[in-house]
Amino acid sequence: DKGVQIELGVVQGAVWGDPTRLRQVLLILLDNALRHTPAGGRIRLETGLRGRMRQIIVSDNGEGIPAQHLAHIFERFYQVDTGSNENRSSGLGLSIAKGLVEAQAGIIRVESQLGKGTRFRIALPGN
Repeated sequence: DKGVQIELGVVQGAVWGDPTRLRQVLLILLDNALRHTPAGGRIRLETGLRGRMRQIIVSDNGEGIPAQHLAHIFERFYQVDTGSNENRSSGLGLSIAKGLVEAQAGIIRVESQLGKGTRFRIALPGN
């Protein structure tokens, strides 16, 4: 409805993990990206290698997350106040995503710049 473009970058290799739980993590990250990317924006999904770990990267060119909130976004019920109820959630999604990634011997990280967008990197054992 918003005209957000979803791009699929380089996707190759495999990770060792539970496909159902990985799907759940990706849906959480894509849902967040859609809610915080303006009309006509862009979301990108791709993979990469980092040492022995396979990375799954979800990035957007949305509103970004203020720096003071980055250390807290994986906490249960934590929400960044955007001044709009339109993008409100329960504050559980990213906490659940982190738990699911870590349960599979993985790591999830976030990088964000206010007004420029956000990038989530999931690193999991793979080949």
